[in-house]
Amino acid sequence: MVHPFLFLQFLRDILTPILFPAAAKAGGEALKTAHTSVDTITYTWLVMAILIILSILATKGLRNMPGKLQNFMEVIVGGIEKTVEDTMGKHGLPFFPLIATLFLFILVCNLISLLPGFYPPTGNLNTTAALAVIVFTTTHVVGVKEHGFSYVKHFLGPVWWLAWMIFFIEIIGHLSRVLSLSLRLFGNIGGHEIVIMVFFALVPFFAPLIMTMLGLLVCIIQSIVFMMLAMMYIHGAVEDAH
Repeated sequence: MVHPFLFLQFLRDILTPILFPAAAKAGGEALKTAHTSVDTITYTWLVMAILIILSILATKGLRNMPGKLQNFMEVIVGGIEKTVEDTMGKHGLPFFPLIATLFLFILVCNLISLLPGFYPPTGNLNTTAALAVIVFTTTHVVGVKEHGFSYVKHFLGPVWWLAWMIFFIEIIGHLSRVLSLSLRLFGNIGGHEIVIMVFFALVPFFAPLIMTMLGLLVCIIQSIVFMMLAMMYIHGAVEDAH
């Protein structure tokens, strides 16, 4: 049986010259960067495959007395749905598919970093920035759809004669959300990878268990933080301006 990591390495070596022909010819740092990009793409596909397979298995032949997998998935999905309703109210339920998808995708991306030799897609800034842009775009599309032109009131503040200054502050604040969401997730997951490498080099016998437990905590917390911030941003766009 071929180890999954070796297969993914083999797939990476095949894809690198196809996706990054210039880097493959240049070699050195360019090739290393290309390998990192291909690793991100490959492991992103792996995460998507895991989620799709789990979804199919969990929803295939649904029963009133659920099996272990169906029961496990119902607990997770039900917990996310309750969190969305408690945070955003009933009007937030239409956004449940987006929030649940973001949470589950980020969580699985984070968790595969705990497997030896596996690379987390969320350890690449391109992935986290793409997720942040999705939240940012959704927030303002929903705001315009809900309020129309009146959505601009969210950027003007309560005092009319300070509206011109508040507008620029709000614009900067909303743009910084992309940086905040992307850099926070990238920094924590990428930093966790670096810390694990250092600990394995210094204490190869006791580090694995300790760092795995801490890594598991980081993976779950960062997934929840991203989900909660996404809900808050979208909820703020749906609310009436004060």
